[in-house]
Amino acid sequence: MQMKRRTLISATLGLGALGGLAWLGREAGTPAAVAMLPRHEGRAKAFGTTVVLTVLHPDEKTARSAIADALAEVRAVDALMSLHQDGSQLVRLNRDGVLDAPDARVVAVLQSGQDLARLTGGAFDLTVQPLWNAFEGAHEQGRLPDAATIVAARARVGWQRLQVTPERVTLAQGMGVTANGLAQGYAADLASAALRRHGIEHALLDTGEFATIGAKEEGRPWLLGVRDPRDAEAVAARIVMDGRALSTSGDYETVFSADFRHHHIFDPAVGDSPTQLASVTVLAPTGLQADGLSTAFMVLGAERSLALAERLDGVDALLIGKDGQRWASKGFPTAA
Repeated sequence: MQMKRRTLISATLGLGALGGLAWLGREAGTPAAVAMLPRHEGRAKAFGTTVVLTVLHPDEKTARSAIADALAEVRAVDALMSLHQDGSQLVRLNRDGVLDAPDARVVAVLQSGQDLARLTGGAFDLTVQPLWNAFEGAHEQGRLPDAATIVAARARVGWQRLQVTPERVTLAQGMGVTANGLAQGYAADLASAALRRHGIEHALLDTGEFATIGAKEEGRPWLLGVRDPRDAEAVAARIVMDGRALSTSGDYETVFSADFRHHHIFDPAVGDSPTQLASVTVLAPTGLQADGLSTAFMVLGAERSLALAERLDGVDALLIGKDGQRWASKGFPTAA
């Protein structure tokens, strides 16, 4: 599971740069006077991409202070959990097999991942990093890993061999952890909380996962567009945001084969990518939950994912198969 990115752009700019989601902007015909609150935007580099926060607020000083604090939260999560920063706590854990006195935010994310592993019967697994390493290493040589390499990588995968407590995190020898299926959603949660502490009532957050506060205009919700997994210029669905967080996982985000058969999401049970779904979009009460479930549902497939979504409070999902077939939970809030 590598870092995921859905580029946030205005529909007026076109969809050529669209990763998985787009802000669809103000509906045609809406009076300009409706959108009276000044718009403030902040950006920062994190998770290997550009995080964008859009805040609507009458006072620029308040908005700028809120954005600065929210972006600081995002950068802190990245610094703690990146696999590309030598000082991060996850790099240390993977190197040493132990992490004493872990940051509480690291504990929260790892414990959430372990809870999700139990909930999904291991479909979500924080310890799939050896599989990523095997596929990425082979990809750099212009090929796929052979069967023996996959078997060896799978032997070093297993969420049960990751132990997490507030005092210490331990990992079996030769294993590796990634928080890339959770960290961006968690960062969105912390950033949202920071904005609310400053009294922000209307905002859109794009950390690679999406969260909204309030409305983009008086009485009108934020709208997000989910890209068609086989056409970066097309929107597969328009989502009416209702205060929940949103995450999309897709087989097109990082590919190891041109046919999308092998990509950055792995089924730990087989050591390769799941074969049914091209993309999964999840709405959930928190970004952390939406982020993790979108990855887990890619592995579980349509039938089991929808059954689980129905059991979870505040969770809805839209699933698109590699053959174009679609499934949606009963409460998924699409716009006409």
